[in-house]
Amino acid sequence: MKSKTSFFYGYSIIAACAGIQAVGIGTYVAFGVFFKPILAEFSWSRTMLAGAHSLAFLVSGSLGIMVGRLTDRFGPRILMSVAGFIFGASLLLLSTIRTPWQLYLFYSLFFGIGLSAVDVIPLNTTARWFIRRRGMMTGIVKMGTGFGQMLLPFIATLLIAGLGWRRAYTVIGGMTMVFLVLIAQILRHDPYQMGLFPDNLRTETSGNGFGGKEASFWQVTRDGNFWKIFIANLSACFCLMSIMAHIVPHAMDKGILSKSAATILSTIGGASMMGRFFIGSAIDRTGTRRSMILCFVLLILALLWLQASKKLWMFYLFAVVYGFAHGGIFTVISPIIAEYFGIRSHGLLFGVAAFAGTVGGFIGPIFAGYIFDITESYRIAFWGYAIVATIGLGLIYFLPPPGQMIIRNQQ
Repeated sequence: MKSKTSFFYGYSIIAACAGIQAVGIGTYVAFGVFFKPILAEFSWSRTMLAGAHSLAFLVSGSLGIMVGRLTDRFGPRILMSVAGFIFGASLLLLSTIRTPWQLYLFYSLFFGIGLSAVDVIPLNTTARWFIRRRGMMTGIVKMGTGFGQMLLPFIATLLIAGLGWRRAYTVIGGMTMVFLVLIAQILRHDPYQMGLFPDNLRTETSGNGFGGKEASFWQVTRDGNFWKIFIANLSACFCLMSIMAHIVPHAMDKGILSKSAATILSTIGGASMMGRFFIGSAIDRTGTRRSMILCFVLLILALLWLQASKKLWMFYLFAVVYGFAHGGIFTVISPIIAEYFGIRSHGLLFGVAAFAGTVGGFIGPIFAGYIFDITESYRIAFWGYAIVATIGLGLIYFLPPPGQMIIRNQQ
């Protein structure tokens, strides 16, 4: 077994995909830095501004299904170029807003359209270029997300302080447009397009699902195991996105100072990067099913620990365990679909699974906010998250190992 070339182009693919994740997700997260400057100028309600942010997330997840289908058919380069242009243009337009309808048009719709490609295209492309090291490479790509979450809000803060929020969005919009369009030119649909092989090896590798045969989208949707993964991802994101939205105010309710509460989020970010890397490595050694089971177990333990957390060190311990599970779950979802169902329709299937996560991530924070409004506590909400996470764990636990599923589908 010998490498075909001294330098495998797949590594350039991974670097490009990680860059797309860093810029795309980092810019989305940086909206929080613009929150108060925008409110100060317009005196809009927090609900209206937060609603625009949540709606952009929902739009991106809904369109991710179509993006996945188009990526399977036309490849990533042209699609990412178009999405990158729309992504940057939406921020340039956002810098000119004067009314709420402009906010929702330019950010919720246009930005949501651009954002829809940021997860689906890089992870679909990674799954096509790597099989034996798919988990590790997906983990590296997803580490770009953590890097962007730390870097882009910091850059946005400096730009707002020096230029104001409008010019800051102008600069970020122009830079992200150029970056995403240029880096899209590196992308290629699969190694065969360049006369190469997955993992740069000339050997047949497993991981195509359904007895090594590539499954069509309609074959997969008739298989109940796909819907187990679909609902498990919905349940995971129902919990994950809610914690990210509510952990800081919850810590402050427990008497933690605001600056210290903010560092809990930073700790989650750092731990999530570790989770992405280590779970990515574990996928290649133990498989996607076991890796996802581990992530759900850690998530449930973290949620139970959160019920007892009152001191800062307890919140930091929660942040480490939760952050590891958070990063791991977002890393494993693309490889688990590829391992079970192959890559023929991976973009579309991943888009559907990502949409499930989007729905969960949209509803979950609203659920916690509603529970707090009527009880003045997050306690019931956090117990609810533990129950939902347990349901997700059960669904993945009762997935047949890929080998057993292959036998059943061949009979």
